[in-house]
Amino acid sequence: MVWLQHYDPLGMRWLSTAMAALPVLVLLGLVAMGHVRAWVAALAGLGAALAVAIFGFGMPLPAATGSALYGAAYGVFPIGWIVINVLFLHSLTVQSGRFNALRSRLSQLAPDPRVQLILVAYSFGGFIEGSAGFGAPVAITAAMLMQLGFAPVRASVMALIANTAPVAFGSVGIPITTLAQVTGLDVLELSRMAGRQLPPFSLMIPFWIVLAYGGWKALGGVWPAALAAGGSFALVQFLVSNFHGPWLVDTAAGLASILSLVLLLRWWRPTDGWVAPGEEGKPEVAPTTTVVAGTAAGKAAVVGAVEGERVGTRSVGNPWMPWLILAGVLFVWGLPVVKKGFDAIYAPGVPVAGLHERVMRVAPVVEGVGTPEKAEFRFNALSATGTGILIAAVLAGMSMGFGPREMIRAYGKTALRVRGSLVTIAAMLALGNVTKFSGADATLGLALAGTGPMYPFFGTLLGWLGVALTGSDTASNVLFGGLQKITSQQLGLNPYLMCAANSVGGVMGKMIDAQSIVVAGVATGVQGREGQILRAVFWHSVALASLVGLLVTAMAMAEAR
Repeated sequence: MVWLQHYDPLGMRWLSTAMAALPVLVLLGLVAMGHVRAWVAALAGLGAALAVAIFGFGMPLPAATGSALYGAAYGVFPIGWIVINVLFLHSLTVQSGRFNALRSRLSQLAPDPRVQLILVAYSFGGFIEGSAGFGAPVAITAAMLMQLGFAPVRASVMALIANTAPVAFGSVGIPITTLAQVTGLDVLELSRMAGRQLPPFSLMIPFWIVLAYGGWKALGGVWPAALAAGGSFALVQFLVSNFHGPWLVDTAAGLASILSLVLLLRWWRPTDGWVAPGEEGKPEVAPTTTVVAGTAAGKAAVVGAVEGERVGTRSVGNPWMPWLILAGVLFVWGLPVVKKGFDAIYAPGVPVAGLHERVMRVAPVVEGVGTPEKAEFRFNALSATGTGILIAAVLAGMSMGFGPREMIRAYGKTALRVRGSLVTIAAMLALGNVTKFSGADATLGLALAGTGPMYPFFGTLLGWLGVALTGSDTASNVLFGGLQKITSQQLGLNPYLMCAANSVGGVMGKMIDAQSIVVAGVATGVQGREGQILRAVFWHSVALASLVGLLVTAMAMAEAR
């Protein structure tokens, strides 16, 4: 028997909306308080979501529990699979001394921490987003920033804010291609529209992160670097999205941004004598270093890397090599032909009992008669991004001189360190899935959709809400893409404008979604301080999402003339 979603179960729209928002408020409230561990807050939010789904929306118990298990499984694979393998690679680079050597190289190339922030968090992070996504850019860049001397929480915050400009196109264009699939709109036209909305913010973000880091005085000395990185990223983002498509946007834009900044640094350096605030200007040893390289040999690795010597029988070598291997493998792994080839070999889909084709969305969320929602857990172990990262880590480990036993030992220590965070991520994703399948997400979306003439602004915030809830721009497009199309057509708006706005507005919610915050906390070793990270990024997220909403509103008004 199929259960039909009901978007106003209490008979009063405002009351139903308040009830639908309760799990999110519980989760974010507990995290923001800072006195509750993330996994406790996640489980509390999940409990609230199940209570709201079963007793508030009348969702059958098997469907509710099935949606929670489905989300938890997705949290472990592929999300947790990405996190553990990225940190495994990071631990190998720390133990070999490559990470500290990379810090030394970056300090020579860009000794100013403001330029390091732009180069690593924004330019390199955008390049990684184009290949991997799913939290990998935040994990990698946050860890790198910390090794460059940024305090752990500040490194997390900067990585989260920087990981906004590339997210609308994401890994090989998946958010846009998925949006086209769920709405029936042309993928190239959606790419063009998103490529007109996003570049102003891609130009803005490098300036924004420097302002967030050190204020106007800090920005005054490095605005050429921010302009070079943001301008080149925005220009290439516009050109590729409008004249090629969504697939290579972030890879090309990130690479252009890196090269532009490196070329600029050949003849320009900051000369204002600005000093980093607090202790962020001082190098610090990362918590991950003490875990992975806590032995005498590990300490020798750190010392040897800093002094440029051989570490044991291992030469430090090229510190960029592990990350170049990672970028190369992920680029190949992200190609559609490669993914399809691997999936043809092994990608079993397991229908979720009690949920698969047992829930149906109805009007006005879908047009006409809906179809039962599919819920199949796909164990695409070969094509998964995390598998590509693991292979890259093994190849990098071999290139650094590690043997099988050493790598297995390092992997075991990494898994032990992130076990609690994997529970948190699984609970977060379970909460998001329960919210989706119960229809609570649509209730929240319809509240924003009912804003009439202000819909271009609030419709953009709907995408922001979707990413904040699910942790994925792709998932937000799946949740609200159809609703954006239907509502915009009813209001006489361009459906391409609002569907693209769902993806572009969504990127500003990426920095406050619980999954990203947990990933950043794990990468920098500050588990338990997620509330501090959330408080630091929240108003940046709101402000940037509002600016996107204003831009989309202006574009809608221009089209109406």
